Amino acid sequence: MTRGRIRARLRLSHLYTFACTRPEATEEGPHSIEGPGYSRIVHCNQPLLHKKKPFKYRSNYISTTKYNFFTFLPKALYEQFHRVANLYFLAAAIVSVTPLSPFSAVSMIAPLVFVVGLSMAKEALEDWRRFMQDIKVNSRKVKFHKGEGVFDYKSWKKLQVGDVVKVEKDQFFPADLLLLSSSYEDGICYVETMNLDGETNLKVKRALEVTLPLDEDASFKNFTGKIKCEDPNPSLYTFIGNFEYDHEVYALDPSQILLRDSKLRNTAFVYGVVIFTGHDSKVMQNATKSPSKRSRIERKMDYIIYVLFSLLLVISLVSSIGFAVKTKFDMPDWWYLQPQNTDDYYDPRKPVLSGVTHLITALMLYGYLIPISLYVSIEVVKVLQATFINQDIQMYDEETGNPSQARTSNLNEELGQVDTILSDKTGTLTCNQMDFLKCSIAGTAYGMSSSEVELAAAQQMASDLEDQDVERSTDFRQKGKQQEIELETVVISKDEMVHKSPIKGFSFEDSRIMEGNWLNEPNADVIMLFFRILAICHTAVPELNEETGSYTYESESPDEAAFLVAAREFGFEFCKRTQSSVFVRERYSASGQTIDREFKLLNMLEFTSKRKRMTVIVRDEDGQILVLCKGADSIIFDRLSKNGRLYEEDTTRHLNEYGEAGLRTLALAYKRLGESEYSAWNNEFQEAKTTIGADRDLMLENIAEMMEKDLILVGATAVEDKLQKGVPQCIDKLAQAGLKIWVLTGDKVETAINIGYACSLLRQGMKQICITEISSDAKEVVKENILLQITNASQMIKLERDPHAAFALIIDGKTLAYALEDDVKQQFLVLAVQCASVICCRVSPKQKALVTRLVKEGTGKTTLAIGDGANDVGMIKEADIGVGISGVEGMQAVMASDFSIAQFRFLERLLVVHGHWCYKRIAQMVCYFFYKNIAFGLTLFYFEAFAGFSGQSIYDDWYMLLFNVLLTSLPVISLGVFEQDVSSEVCLQFPAVYQQGPKNLFFDWYKILGWMGNGLYSSLIIFFLNIIIFYDQAFREEGQTASMPALGTTMFTCIIWVLNCQIAFTMSHFTWIQHLFIWGSIATWYLFLFVYGRLSPSISGNAFQILVEALAPAPIYWLATLLVTIACNLPYLAHISYQRCFHPLDHHIIQEIKYYKKDVEDQRMWTRERSRARERTMIGFSARVDAKIRQLKGKLQRKQPSSEIHSPARSS
Repeated sequence: MTRGRIRARLRLSHLYTFACTRPEATEEGPHSIEGPGYSRIVHCNQPLLHKKKPFKYRSNYISTTKYNFFTFLPKALYEQFHRVANLYFLAAAIVSVTPLSPFSAVSMIAPLVFVVGLSMAKEALEDWRRFMQDIKVNSRKVKFHKGEGVFDYKSWKKLQVGDVVKVEKDQFFPADLLLLSSSYEDGICYVETMNLDGETNLKVKRALEVTLPLDEDASFKNFTGKIKCEDPNPSLYTFIGNFEYDHEVYALDPSQILLRDSKLRNTAFVYGVVIFTGHDSKVMQNATKSPSKRSRIERKMDYIIYVLFSLLLVISLVSSIGFAVKTKFDMPDWWYLQPQNTDDYYDPRKPVLSGVTHLITALMLYGYLIPISLYVSIEVVKVLQATFINQDIQMYDEETGNPSQARTSNLNEELGQVDTILSDKTGTLTCNQMDFLKCSIAGTAYGMSSSEVELAAAQQMASDLEDQDVERSTDFRQKGKQQEIELETVVISKDEMVHKSPIKGFSFEDSRIMEGNWLNEPNADVIMLFFRILAICHTAVPELNEETGSYTYESESPDEAAFLVAAREFGFEFCKRTQSSVFVRERYSASGQTIDREFKLLNMLEFTSKRKRMTVIVRDEDGQILVLCKGADSIIFDRLSKNGRLYEEDTTRHLNEYGEAGLRTLALAYKRLGESEYSAWNNEFQEAKTTIGADRDLMLENIAEMMEKDLILVGATAVEDKLQKGVPQCIDKLAQAGLKIWVLTGDKVETAINIGYACSLLRQGMKQICITEISSDAKEVVKENILLQITNASQMIKLERDPHAAFALIIDGKTLAYALEDDVKQQFLVLAVQCASVICCRVSPKQKALVTRLVKEGTGKTTLAIGDGANDVGMIKEADIGVGISGVEGMQAVMASDFSIAQFRFLERLLVVHGHWCYKRIAQMVCYFFYKNIAFGLTLFYFEAFAGFSGQSIYDDWYMLLFNVLLTSLPVISLGVFEQDVSSEVCLQFPAVYQQGPKNLFFDWYKILGWMGNGLYSSLIIFFLNIIIFYDQAFREEGQTASMPALGTTMFTCIIWVLNCQIAFTMSHFTWIQHLFIWGSIATWYLFLFVYGRLSPSISGNAFQILVEALAPAPIYWLATLLVTIACNLPYLAHISYQRCFHPLDHHIIQEIKYYKKDVEDQRMWTRERSRARERTMIGFSARVDAKIRQLKGKLQRKQPSSEIHSPARSS
């Protein structure tokens, strides 16, 4: 508590120049709020007035579910009967209660109820999880003023507009609030908006001066006021309103508004009044409805069902016409049918009626062409696939204890067809932690540690040089080894650090300036100034860690924290801040002796995205006034004096090297001021600060510009943005797999670009296309200019002749608002898809969703959105596949997602391994299902033609019932669950195999029609070959021919063998389960036939003792089965043999290499094949390492004598 009171005495607003200055509200005047869009009136501390119209607003209860109690049944049924097959079987079930049905009503209705009920139960379970998460959020507690200055707890869902609430440190805001006061004296509070815009750096909010006295519970006893403001809207960064209090009216702006789902940080408590509740809050206004998602394969299945239904209709029409003809012309001669006593359905005098009624019967009889069991099997397979995803130990995060989770199993196969990934940045790609790695001081580079990019390039170069040693001469090999040693040093320096206890934010290693050794350097005075700039030029607040005795820093950005940790480790520890001073504890030697120095803080010109620099003006203990500045190198270099450029050339070279190594850089500079010069400037500055009007900010910028010139360069810093573990490698692998990656972030442009470099979406040499908004009041002028920029950029890409040229598109939220308008968005999309990487900055959650929709609908390809915060929910729901990161900040993204993972790096395995497997399994399974049903269903039609189109089935009813339920179901499920064309390790080593999914190689119409053709061929062979064999051949010893039950059972035996052998040939990977299911299904058929034949003839009918007495003793039965099985599967074997020999796919080659163990015996060939098995990409770690290798090889060539360079022996 003591620490809290000390910090509370800081009037932090005095430290700032632009963001936190507070002109008197009364002088500024209230906003003019009239007309539509500004009708909201809030009676502060009087929530009872909001219980009736016109002031009755929405409750604070929120819901993110797809269904509710009343809508579940109609919406879920609508979802199920989107499926064409389900519609067909619904119609069949209705007809089954009439005399026209060839089957009993139960046999038609029961399967439909089971299939639809199972799917609806799964939907209900998934939505129930969302409902339980909503209950958890709605039941959170917050303190509210219940009257007489007393605060008590209330659940979030019961909050009303007008309630006064007290939110404490590290709590989320329960609704959109007007900030009244805080634990700080001047009403400042720190807010983390990670769930809204993805940023973890803290935002400063401030209360109005007039409400600052309301800083304790009792002060609200008689508090009242009125707020008139804008109506609910999704804009996170704007707010217009007036606050009527104590007979005065004060203007409100976004700096007084605390948004729902943002978090209070570094502030003991705040008081606020509720303005927007529940779905009126800005974060919920940015939410989108949960869409119903279906995979591409499932949608395409509908078209296949249309084809099969057309086939069903055609053969049913043929059958009904044939029946009508037979009824009219042949029925009168069939005396044994007693045509004179028949009903209307078989009346020779009414052949048309007979034909029409038989059409309905035929549609149901040939219904086996439409596989209703397909949907049940797919549901079972997808649930089991999801279980494997959930239990994959390689995607389990030990730090958080979170496994991967398939929250819906509907989209498993869609994971294998992703074309574009749209990713959030903060919390998804980054930890938002910086490590101080290198620096350049007075033209000398310091820091032996290597970045991840340098390390990978060094290892690759060492590997390349080893390969080249075989071909190079001895002298060149020596030089190669010298270079190898240099590269090895890079690796070793990294390894040495592993044994030291890590310091968060500091990975610097260089004994020349550590432990006070900098005093021995030639430019010790410049080095000391460098360290002091790090320790003084910032806005952070120190906090003493009582356990360790060292200070930690609460800063607005992770860069500042890294600089302060670095300064501390160098011996310049920032230890205290007061209203007017910064205190630094300086240690000049390893002995530990320290000196506390005070620097008077005169002015602070803070960092903004427009200024790209920060400056503090301080007075040291000697009375000298110093201007200390840090910022982007291009900005600082433009402001150097003529005599301040002594180290510019060396520093520029170092900055380029740091950039190539993937590091974020800033330049540091200073100048000394005379007293009179400072006084004159400060007078102008103070006058500008107190100015009221639209020109105030411009005046401040101009005056700041006057101070920030004629600087003297000191050096530069290089920090490594700590990405989440494995992010660069994951992005590299995804890029090699041919996926495009877009980053959509709420961060400012500079931060997003730096992250782009850190994770290798951007690299040196890549041409950046920045689409920006011009300053103009005319909206049409702005839009035309943006359209012109897009057109010019597209033209530039078309005219580019360099095949290795790569382009990156960078656009901010304001510009994106124009780019997403109907008449511009197509041109924007065309430009974006031509670029290697796309980064959208300062985008709102709504814009994230709109960009996702544009890519999804504009390209027509599968999109995947991944994020970890509430600000990502919109794009997660909008994308074809939504992936949530189950991180430390809330669960909104996870609850809205289709899949959740604990780290971004697990996305590689989720897509490249599970996605590839699931796509191929489902595709092959669906194709096989259609093949199976065509092969079986058409034999019924052929027999109809032989039986006068009478509606008679050649198969026993029990055979047909068990066909899909028992005899062919388990092998196809095992195909969908266990099939692996290549192992998981090979999937990761050969990422290009993934492209089989996006290219849809296994579920295009060529494949589908091929399998249908195979089914047609098999049905012809099964029926007609058996007819030829049995037609006039003696079957029994006595010379009798085969009966219809014997022929039908033999044909059915052939079907069981053919279909199960076909699926065995289809599989690439066998376990004991597949063997059990395939051969067990065949054995089950014989077992069933034996048991069924042993039953009473009243049950088994014509199948009584059919196996034991009729079929088993007849050699022709076994020979027919063997001959038909071989004849049916021979064309498929010929096809795959031809394909593997002359047109092999990637997995065919890999399977062959693995089979002959070439991966073990010939490592060089295996490595070569791996390097080829990746899509050509301009982004990712590999592309960046290749660029670094080209640079290192260039240096290597320059070191060699020119005679060696031009030697023919080495020209290769």
